[in-house]
Amino acid sequence: MTIRPIRPEDLAALEEIQRLSPETPAWPAESYLKTICLVAVEAEGEFPETVLGFASARQSAPPEAEILNVAVHPAARRRGIARALLAGLLQRLTGEVFLEVRASNLAAIQLYESLQFARVGIRPAYYSHPTEDGVVLRLQAC
Repeated sequence: MTIRPIRPEDLAALEEIQRLSPETPAWPAESYLKTICLVAVEAEGEFPETVLGFASARQSAPPEAEILNVAVHPAARRRGIARALLAGLLQRLTGEVFLEVRASNLAAIQLYESLQFARVGIRPAYYSHPTEDGVVLRLQAC
């Protein structure tokens, strides 16, 4: 597996991963080209790379950044891909890093907390389809 910056040819794969991951926000795929976005890819011999997952963030102000989305294809989960994508993003961000996650997404919350993110708040009814609170987490990056 390799972690690399997004390329325009990755957009269809990102759309498919979002479609298969209703627990994550579904942004227009083209918007990821305007963010700090990394993809996890796997190449098999002479075949083109397969996108396994992606993570995106933005440096909103010099002392603050926001992780916008992390999603891994359901067939590739539980292999450390989300952790590797987050590690790559965190190397590129400075200051405090924030994110929101569905309150019911316990696996994601455990992952973020294992990376030293701390819960700092709740956004009531932040998510829709279904309506659900968002847990706000923060990490002090380098």
